[in-house]
Amino acid sequence: MEGEKLRITHDGWEIIRYEENTPIRKQDTLAVELPLTIQLNGHEFATMVCSPSDLADLVCGFLASEGIIYTLDELQELSIDIERGFAYVTLNRTIDPKKYDQSKRFIGSCCGKSRQFYFKSDVRTAKTIRHALTITPSACYHLMNEMQAMSNIFHQTGNMHNAALCTVDKILFMRHDIGRHNALDKIYGSIIRNRLSVRDKVIVFSGRVSSEVLLKISKIGVGILLSKSAPTDLAIKLANDLGITVAGFIRGEKMNVYSHSKRIVND
Repeated sequence: MEGEKLRITHDGWEIIRYEENTPIRKQDTLAVELPLTIQLNGHEFATMVCSPSDLADLVCGFLASEGIIYTLDELQELSIDIERGFAYVTLNRTIDPKKYDQSKRFIGSCCGKSRQFYFKSDVRTAKTIRHALTITPSACYHLMNEMQAMSNIFHQTGNMHNAALCTVDKILFMRHDIGRHNALDKIYGSIIRNRLSVRDKVIVFSGRVSSEVLLKISKIGVGILLSKSAPTDLAIKLANDLGITVAGFIRGEKMNVYSHSKRIVND
């Protein structure tokens, strides 16, 4: 898996910037976009567009999110050919491609609640979170401010999503990508590759919380999600059913808590 990383920014791109009616010739920094195709047991499985960093984490997290793997031990080999844009994955077992046909929607409910799973992989991999971890409002503000301060690539390009795995006290590591789902898959992949426990962990996230994002948090197994942006109604319905605390619009020292507020405790 060596040599999996290229530059994630393209520096020195010439632009014309307008300040009122005055054109000014300047150099700008752009985010690099890479198509990456996963070959799974010799067959093409999926192609994603991503930032060319932490690609082994991305592939591992994506496969786990899709229900292909659950632990690192299921991977026999994972190699990245970044020049050709391929990730080659060999599992230590055979799989039936029809079982992992992600194109078919599955809509179902559980116990009469609002839980709805739109894809078959979600049925297999979504988890109800029962961890009793709590966090204070001041810790939420601190973690968000820390992630924002560490988001150098976003400050350079203006179009990079960030996700961080944290304890209630500090950021453990960050991942970034042009795709918000990819950033979370990179977090998931690093958790799997390093065999980390998530019972006492929090995820801090820069993007909006859609139902797809919420399901990824459920699959990772983290019970507290802190976001700079807002959630959708379906995301919060799922969060209520799946036991996930969602706090959004965390800016400065303000936030909205949308679900399972019992995990947010006073200082």
